[in-house]
Amino acid sequence: MNFIEQMVGSTLIEYVAVTCGLLNVYFIIKRSIWNYLFGFVMVILYAKIFYDYRLYSDSLLQVFFFFTQVYGFFYWVNHKAPDGKVLIADLGKKSFVLGMLSTTVLWLLISVLMRLYTDATHPNWDSAIAALSVTAQILLMRRHIESWYLWIMVDLLAIGLFIVKDLTPTAVLYAVFLILAIIGLLQWRVAPRD
Repeated sequence: MNFIEQMVGSTLIEYVAVTCGLLNVYFIIKRSIWNYLFGFVMVILYAKIFYDYRLYSDSLLQVFFFFTQVYGFFYWVNHKAPDGKVLIADLGKKSFVLGMLSTTVLWLLISVLMRLYTDATHPNWDSAIAALSVTAQILLMRRHIESWYLWIMVDLLAIGLFIVKDLTPTAVLYAVFLILAIIGLLQWRVAPRD
């Protein structure tokens, strides 16, 4: 199936999820709490989509994202600048290294569980995306600029996986996410700090 056929043959639910995902990241870049409205809808839809495509790590990741949406909303509400935008925080090198070590352990654990207990089609690849996404989301909801570096890595990995799985609109979404992550990183670098 070629690119156009895949785009035309995709489901309405995937297109709605893609649209919500774009709006979610747009509002994150703008440091607006409105990102959470679209984030809630996106994670619910993608939990179903990924489950249907046997990307179980990514499906479970959406459950995690749902709860981080709740936490992140309340955290962001309490860390706003006078202009209403969220203030940015720096993580520090030691904490970043610890986070990456934890991510590696999580990746290995998820990968083993997916290989042993599911019929996941790409358990190592899917698990790497899931583990990096967990760390990136935790950093994002805590307003750490370093989250954008991890989202760039996630997007690069996800584009390939979703192409392989014929989730073409989602692969396109992650290509746009990659561009938006770079823009987000650049904008957050100059944003006011907490």
